[in-house]
Amino acid sequence: MASTSIPLLNLSAKTAIRAALFPHSSTIKSRHHFSLPFLPSKSAKSAKSTPIRMSYNPTPATDRLISAVSYTLPFFNSLQYGRFLFAQYPALGFAFEPLLPILGLYRSIPHSSFVAFFALYLGVVRNPSFSHYVRFNSMQAVTLDVLLVVPLLIQRILSPGRGGIGFKIMVWSHNGLFVFSVLCFLYSMVSCLLGRTPHLPIVADAAGRQI
Repeated sequence: MASTSIPLLNLSAKTAIRAALFPHSSTIKSRHHFSLPFLPSKSAKSAKSTPIRMSYNPTPATDRLISAVSYTLPFFNSLQYGRFLFAQYPALGFAFEPLLPILGLYRSIPHSSFVAFFALYLGVVRNPSFSHYVRFNSMQAVTLDVLLVVPLLIQRILSPGRGGIGFKIMVWSHNGLFVFSVLCFLYSMVSCLLGRTPHLPIVADAAGRQI
């Protein structure tokens, strides 16, 4: 009995000494045991390997062309507001000389402004066969054209004359409207040719509610 108890005492003594010297050895092993990296499942691997495809639908060329041409309606009707700038800066008129043949053809048609307005509104805006892109741009052009008529109506009602502060206000408003209409025309043309949707200030919200 004495011979068999000595190894057990030695084994228990070694275990006690090891536990005293390395008190965290068991926890370290357990930590290493539970800190194994998580092995992803087959579904996770398949989800990572599945490529993500992004759909891109470019605007058709015909839609871009029709949308760009629709903005010529308010642009042609706004050229009358530039007569004071053309008189003050004759060199500015040279930039618009290439448009004179087209403008002359447009003005040669009786009531061309009304014909183009109703053709664009009834033939394009209210035509469901056209895409939303074309209809929105056409409605935006129609709305801008209507807003450009308002200053002429105010001018005819007030009749500022040929001098005084009223005439100066009229000249400033005409110059501002002309610059604004030209910038809107260039911005809208470039955006439509690139397939993007132009959003004109004030006009875009009013046009969006009508579509």
